[in-house]
Amino acid sequence: MHYTATVYRPPVEANNILLQVTSGCSHNSCKFCNMYEGVSFRVSPLEEIEEDLNEIRQFNPNAKRVYLVGGDPFVLSFEKLKPILLKIKEYLPKCERISMAGRISNTKNKTVEQLKELRSSGLSFIYFGMESGDDETLLHINKKQTAQEIVEQCKKIEEAGIEYHLIYLNGLAGAKRGNDHALESAKVINQLKPTEISITSLTLFPGTELHKAAQRGEFIESTELERIIELKTFIEQLDTDTYIYVHYTTAVSLEGTFPENKQMMLNKLQYIINNFDEEIYRKRREKIRTV
Repeated sequence: MHYTATVYRPPVEANNILLQVTSGCSHNSCKFCNMYEGVSFRVSPLEEIEEDLNEIRQFNPNAKRVYLVGGDPFVLSFEKLKPILLKIKEYLPKCERISMAGRISNTKNKTVEQLKELRSSGLSFIYFGMESGDDETLLHINKKQTAQEIVEQCKKIEEAGIEYHLIYLNGLAGAKRGNDHALESAKVINQLKPTEISITSLTLFPGTELHKAAQRGEFIESTELERIIELKTFIEQLDTDTYIYVHYTTAVSLEGTFPENKQMMLNKLQYIINNFDEEIYRKRREKIRTV
């Protein structure tokens, strides 16, 4: 198998086939991220992908789920992505789900009809790093997308019948702006129908631009308690049918269908707020080394 860099995949994809289609991230300039530091963006040649598919077929011909590895394989054009999907079906005819990560802006280079064709070719699920629906925060972290664009492009994905996942990055706006970050992000998502929402919590990793800004005093990190209050505001304002779970970087464990479990989540968050120990959660965050 061809793996040219560290392989990142969502937890739920751990037991699925991991097929490298790209390596690195085509954007690779979000100020909070160091996942692809020093990794040049590369598109795997179709011949290389076929070699890997042939190897996969040897040991798991009945594979039903394939996750396309890379920071954002969805950046590939329709013309490049469709042949890859068809090759997967050719080598693994029992495959039922093909998923991948992508930037929401990757949708701009594809029409709704092309997206529908990708869906019929096997593309089932996309993980999008929305991070925020607040334009000020998006601009500050160099995400290169706006709240309006998030809504417009995700609606195209919905129209094509492709399921998708959105990531909300708690604490990303820093101290004193958590409320705006939560309100604006919920406002964006309430216009959409994501299959899942995961909630991560900002960790400042050395070497990232946001970490450097914090060292210069230009970015003030929110406290652990402020993050939980922000998260409670986000959950309070959220009003869409979805499934929510939190990443281990978050100080609280929440998981369940939404809005059915909304009140349970709010009750749990309020209990934690009422009994919060900043030092315990801060020491926990200091031990985090990577996403």
